[in-house]
Amino acid sequence: MANDPVFPSTFVAPLYMGATFNPINSSLIATALVWIATAMKVPAAQATILVTVFYLASTIAQPAAGKLSEVFGPRRVFLVGIVVLMVGAVVGGLGMNMSMLVVSRTLIGLGTSASYPAAMTLIRQRADSAGLSEPPSRVLGLLQISGSVTSVVGLPLGGVLVGLWGWRTSFWINIPFTVIALVMALRWIPETHTQQHRTAREIYSELDGTGILGFIVMMVALLVFLFTLPRISWVAIIVTVVFLAFLVWWELRRQRPFIDVRLIATNMPLLRVYLRFAGLMLCVFTIIYGLTQWLEVARGLDPSLTGLLVVPMSLVSTILAWFVSRSNMIRATLVIAGVFSLAASAGVFFLTTSSPIVLVILITVLFGITMGTMTIGNQTALYALVPADEIGTASGLFRTAGYIGTIASSAIINLVFAHAVSDTGVHHLGITMVIVSLIVLLLTFTDRWVMRSGAAHPGT
Repeated sequence: MANDPVFPSTFVAPLYMGATFNPINSSLIATALVWIATAMKVPAAQATILVTVFYLASTIAQPAAGKLSEVFGPRRVFLVGIVVLMVGAVVGGLGMNMSMLVVSRTLIGLGTSASYPAAMTLIRQRADSAGLSEPPSRVLGLLQISGSVTSVVGLPLGGVLVGLWGWRTSFWINIPFTVIALVMALRWIPETHTQQHRTAREIYSELDGTGILGFIVMMVALLVFLFTLPRISWVAIIVTVVFLAFLVWWELRRQRPFIDVRLIATNMPLLRVYLRFAGLMLCVFTIIYGLTQWLEVARGLDPSLTGLLVVPMSLVSTILAWFVSRSNMIRATLVIAGVFSLAASAGVFFLTTSSPIVLVILITVLFGITMGTMTIGNQTALYALVPADEIGTASGLFRTAGYIGTIASSAIINLVFAHAVSDTGVHHLGITMVIVSLIVLLLTFTDRWVMRSGAAHPGT
């Protein structure tokens, strides 16, 4: 990469580092929740709001940051995101009550959400300027490794930090890395030219502020519905449907909408990218959180040992993604991801409290293969399917789709383990993942665009 004249290491290094902030922070705090609840003298269940607000902020902010990158320039959005993350980390590290910690996690969610869509915009602009005819596979692959695979690292890292120095380190740990990323970005990412001297009304119109607000309300309502399962929130469902209809109506009237409804409606391969990614993220995070919960409660394993059981999954996914990223494979990676997800999900159905640990490790390794291929294949397809001037918002929606899958996995876990964490519950998780994996495979094999794509993307 250092010898790449288009994407030198100095250019991509801050992008890779920035892309790790959101996934790591999503799971970093998990091991600190009990400590935080004790320190703040609140019930342990109340501390989970720190996870909820992070998911809410990230899900909404990803596509918004992409639109901001298209309007104000990706370098500025990338830098602002790092600064917001830094402020959030300081507020959390100094937090004296739950309100401060909620503000902190919200800021961390907003700040970390800027990096990935801004990075995708910067990469696309640089590739187009250099006249590249195909996606820069190695750069996209390493960005995706940084942006998704590292989410598994947060659990064991958080356990070590909290165990050694207390829960505040789950916030303070961001400071040194944000400083490094900020210095690198200021020095190595070139400024992008954007239109100057715009009025507030012109900026609001160019951003499609009404579309963004409609999207925010719709997503909040959808996430409230998912978070409150198994109780059905009919108000959340109604609000979601109403604002979805409003958003479609509004965006169809816009010349440059926040979400290009026409593009998604007429570009079915792009819609399948979002659906496949959401489905596979649901399966992967059902394993990360559901299977580990079953191991701790039903099998009585120590939490530290349970955390180590997901390490092979992370290693396999990282190594595989590294090799896959050397080419622009789409069809092969998506087929492999779906097949291995189906095989591993079927394996979950046969787990019992007397199953050998080696079977659990095998299942996590199979999901590691799924994770390593799904991220590369879907991201490469996204890059090839989206126009250059919409790559920021489209990339943000890609991450939003992943978060919806992650949140849906939490809802399913809460539903099947509502009364007891048992073998029957884990079997229900397996059945659910088998169904989702079959849907993902159906979305892949019925996608003629994907089936035509050999080793490289087939064009749009």
